[in-house]
Amino acid sequence: MLYGGILNLIRINEAVIVEGKYDKIKLSNFVDATIIPTNGFSVFKDKEKRKIIRLLAQKKGIVVITDSDSAGMVIRSYLKKVCQNEKIINVYIPQIKGKEKRKMTASKEGLLGVEGLSEEIITDCLKKSGVIGEIKEKTKKITKQDLFLSGLSGSANSCILRERFAKFSNLPAGMSSSAFLDAVNAIYDYNEFFEAVEKWQSEEDKN
Repeated sequence: MLYGGILNLIRINEAVIVEGKYDKIKLSNFVDATIIPTNGFSVFKDKEKRKIIRLLAQKKGIVVITDSDSAGMVIRSYLKKVCQNEKIINVYIPQIKGKEKRKMTASKEGLLGVEGLSEEIITDCLKKSGVIGEIKEKTKKITKQDLFLSGLSGSANSCILRERFAKFSNLPAGMSSSAFLDAVNAIYDYNEFFEAVEKWQSEEDKN
């Protein structure tokens, strides 16, 4: 959304959990939040993904936006079990018949998913669920380049260093570099990340 020529996004303080990468791409156009896709039913077997989602639920709460079909409800129900008593806000999208432009055929139930809905419809659903905070300029995200500059990628021992920083930050162990990047973006803003790295490196030097 453009306001006076400046890109502004809807700020959601909680992490947002969606089904697929195209849902994430859709929301990223107008929502400023940590957005994590479950990759459909793959989350049932993805231990790393479940750890990240549970961590996010514990630290900041999660907003679950799945498709309005039966598969979406199964995933939503599963996430409730994964996160147990942590903060979960469910956002329900309307059941609208149709087909996403990128697909050759409609889904089994013939309903539009999150990626197929307009920004206006999704925004209205977010408002009804009470999760929309302030409208603000897009915040700067931590990137792969920032990990490289911090010594957490691009070298022979980067994997070991990421594990040590993950322990320092109370993040799950054994994350891939992509999952690690999602995790640090979830718990740190841009400046906080570099401050945390500096503090961590200082403690490393003492040991």
